[in-house]
Amino acid sequence: MTDNNCTTFNKGNETMTQDNTPISRKKFIEELRRYEKGSISRRQFLGTTGLGTAMAVLGGALPGLLPGRAMAQDLGDRVVLATWPNYHDAANFDLFATETGVFSQVNVFGSNEEMLAKIQAGGSGWDVFVPTNYAISTYVEAGLIEPLDLSKLPNYDPAAFDARFADAGTIDGKVYAVPKNWGTTGIASNTAKTGGVVDSWKTFFDGAKDQFDGRVMVHDYQLTTIGNALAYFGYSFNSVDPAELAEAEKLLIEVKPHLFAISSDYQPAMRNGDAWLTMCWTGDGKQLNTDLPEIAFALGKEGGEIWSDYYAIPVGAPHREAAYALIDYLLAPEVNAREALAHGYPVADARTNALLPEELLNDPILYPAAEALNALEFGAAVTLTDPNRAELMARFKSA
Repeated sequence: MTDNNCTTFNKGNETMTQDNTPISRKKFIEELRRYEKGSISRRQFLGTTGLGTAMAVLGGALPGLLPGRAMAQDLGDRVVLATWPNYHDAANFDLFATETGVFSQVNVFGSNEEMLAKIQAGGSGWDVFVPTNYAISTYVEAGLIEPLDLSKLPNYDPAAFDARFADAGTIDGKVYAVPKNWGTTGIASNTAKTGGVVDSWKTFFDGAKDQFDGRVMVHDYQLTTIGNALAYFGYSFNSVDPAELAEAEKLLIEVKPHLFAISSDYQPAMRNGDAWLTMCWTGDGKQLNTDLPEIAFALGKEGGEIWSDYYAIPVGAPHREAAYALIDYLLAPEVNAREALAHGYPVADARTNALLPEELLNDPILYPAAEALNALEFGAAVTLTDPNRAELMARFKSA
């Protein structure tokens, strides 16, 4: 997936045919197993097996075939979600469509600045989006995000969430966003090419100009790219001090000719070997390491970012009830567990973690030791709208 590309995971509006040819017991069981695994939709299952007229009879034996709670509401036929790359289990969108008749259209973005600009411009068409902790207060102040009606989110249990990764969603006593995942921003390195794990922003940036020339990627995202350049000098990840920003800009401008790319969708280049080193979010690091064990993930020892992402509903969402239905569905612990197994990002929900395997919960990529997290900072709201950081990033990209 690439930034701003729209991907629809569901196959909706299937053309169904049905005849009266009897189906064998073996074929019925095969189709039932496919349905249970989410490989085919409820509509496809009923059409293939000829059971469309027998739902009332089968409801007691196969209650999963009956429309769910959400189906009984007027949800419409779609919901539009704006989110981050590699951040969901596509099968869950298919299952949501099967359960509710609502198909998910997914827009992928690479920075909170992009998301904010899109909503500020109006007419985004989004029903749900996924802002990071530090951005939520800006949306609230601008009147771009609505307080959530928690009665429509029965799967949200505030007591189940680690407060560090949930508090940013509540402002002045009102809940505007509920937690999705948390994680860190570190360094992914192809150790077969770099000669070992890179765990320092000094090695990252100095190496880009030397032994890793042409093989390094940075995010297309001012928060992390500028923040990690600041960490190189030992400054705060969130600094807006003009003198410190000037030093970060000098470093970035020096590095720019030696980069492979500026992109928040870095997995393809890391997988095919074009890039050896990249700024990397936790889940991407886990996905890369699982498939290619030579790609390691480490936190920069000088500091960097810890973050939490949330589900929120923009003001004027065109499919508001479907938005609530999708968020509630994704918050269900069993669904959230499938999400975590697919995307590899840590979950702050104790109910979900109880369903995950111990090896995942003990994975040092996902859950670094407490002392490793101590040097990290949550993003600060000022960084989203600070003109000096925005102008710095623009100059860096155009250099």
